[in-house]
Amino acid sequence: MKNVDDLIESAAELAARGLSKGEIADELNVSRETASWLVERSDAQPTDRPTQTAEEHPVSGPQDIHVDWSAIGRDSKRMCYVAAAMADLLAKHGEDVDLTVGIEKAGGPIATLVARELETDLATYTPAKHQWEEGDIEDLGGTFSRNFAGIRNRECYVVDDTITSGTTMHETIDAIRAQGGDPLACVVLADKQGIEEVDGVPVYSLLQVISVGKDE
Repeated sequence: MKNVDDLIESAAELAARGLSKGEIADELNVSRETASWLVERSDAQPTDRPTQTAEEHPVSGPQDIHVDWSAIGRDSKRMCYVAAAMADLLAKHGEDVDLTVGIEKAGGPIATLVARELETDLATYTPAKHQWEEGDIEDLGGTFSRNFAGIRNRECYVVDDTITSGTTMHETIDAIRAQGGDPLACVVLADKQGIEEVDGVPVYSLLQVISVGKDE
């Protein structure tokens, strides 16, 4: 994706498929606020509008960074290589960890490969944002899938694709602890905020993508 209009078009397609704004945020690797703005713009704009770059777009949206890692995600060999690098970042935290938790949706496939690399069991967590449309996300709750490993009384790693604000990682760590688990470390492909820890749990990333532009 090379411009804002590409993102607006993608948001419109995802909304038409019935995805919530939280799920759209997850699919496009943007914040919930940015996802809302993109969906609203798709409703307001005709489909044959001319292509515009982010700088040319007439209405400025939330300040955010879009991370497109589809060149990795579309190829299983590349995914394996990246997962091995992510597993290497986690390995320093001990040999007794026997569980890797993937944050759905995109974190699930990555966590599967990380778990294989580290020879751990696999659990998955679906965050509250997948139900989110508008309003207070605190009223919603996430879930662990019963099709995968249980959390209770186990040390674990947490895996996701990107960190935008840290809210989802915070929620996941809280949910793991509520189930009696002990998250030792988190790892992501890309970190937009330069977050080093969440609730006392260290966070590692292969890439930190930080905006350094001046506010207008």
